Amino acid sequence: MPALKKTVMTVLSAALLSVCVVSPAGAADKDKTDDKQPKPTGPMSTLGGERLGAVGTQVELGPGAPVLPKKLSARSWIVADAESGQVLASHNAHWRLAPASTLKMLFADTVLPALQPKTLTHTVTEEELAGVGEGSSLVGVKEDHTYTVHDLWLGVFLQSGNDAVHVLSEMYGGVPATVAAMQRHAVELQALDTTVVSPDGYDSPKQVSSAYDLTLIARSGMQKADFREYAATATATFPGEQKKGKKRETFEIRNTNRLMTGDIGVEPYKGIAGVKNGYTSHAGNTFTGIAERDGKVLLVTVMNPSSDESHAVYKEAASLLDWGFSAGGKVTPVGELVPPKSAVAAKGSEAAAGGEKPEEKEHAAAAAATTATAGTNGVWTALSVAGGLLVALAAGVFLVNRRWPLPDLVRRLPRR
Repeated sequence: MPALKKTVMTVLSAALLSVCVVSPAGAADKDKTDDKQPKPTGPMSTLGGERLGAVGTQVELGPGAPVLPKKLSARSWIVADAESGQVLASHNAHWRLAPASTLKMLFADTVLPALQPKTLTHTVTEEELAGVGEGSSLVGVKEDHTYTVHDLWLGVFLQSGNDAVHVLSEMYGGVPATVAAMQRHAVELQALDTTVVSPDGYDSPKQVSSAYDLTLIARSGMQKADFREYAATATATFPGEQKKGKKRETFEIRNTNRLMTGDIGVEPYKGIAGVKNGYTSHAGNTFTGIAERDGKVLLVTVMNPSSDESHAVYKEAASLLDWGFSAGGKVTPVGELVPPKSAVAAKGSEAAAGGEKPEEKEHAAAAAATTATAGTNGVWTALSVAGGLLVALAAGVFLVNRRWPLPDLVRRLPRR
């Protein structure tokens, strides 16, 4: 072979090899519409992995892995294994965006354990409804009417009722106290992209979250039996007006999660078990969902699709779930969902103690919580106990890495 030709071939081979080495797996499958989408203007967090802080789509396809769905228009999205915490793929995962009513997941995960039992009743006052934002989604809570906590949570999860959120916030200690508690809980979960201003997700200056954070929050919430029940309820009866001398009226409410109840152009998603959708003119459509198929449980969050297609947020979420179920074991994770701070601390304490058993930690945490609450009463007792149980939950669930039970995935009958 002539020397010049040999040199040219060598250079070409090296160039081709270089391209093969530096091109990330799946890069050839990048949707060109990515180039037209808005992009984060500042640096993003790298919590959970360096690639989760990178701009654009992050995926590592292995042999036989399906390509990502085409024409994904959301500003941010993530697909993760709910049990292992592995992030299978993401797009601007840590971009801080307005969350709309998906923030109600954090509200529920924070407040729900404290307002027990579910039969606890409350008579609504005019003042409790005064702070509900104009144009809010409502379930139909009326002043001077009595509701159980169970009723109000159904109003939050199914109808995204800001009126129910405000009443529950007042029962918890007031809106400011609720916002402060939600922010503390976000920090505990390491949902550090999240800034809470209102408990209902209503558009407020500086109120933001991220696809990554909303997924962390949903993962935490789904470990609570009541949270799972409400998130998976499709329809329910809600108390209506009470007229003197007559039986109180009721009316049906229906879950606005279209992957659960369906709508024109959207079929209920097989294996869906919640979690929460949202919409405001500023946030656009947002959605976090969890689904189970063949023993695998996936979480998906989609924020603010730009597509004009009807129900785009649900269609893009469904396509990402389909991809995730097909891609299991065929992709290299691009990051992880981190455990709560208390779980990290518990793991460190276990190591220092020479491997104390998780169940022993649970008993100790519960006992500490009981001791700490002696001499207190009311909601604040419940709050202190809930805080202690959270530590136990973290040790028992995250360190042992056991599965948590999912609700009846086909529950469709009204709850009474």
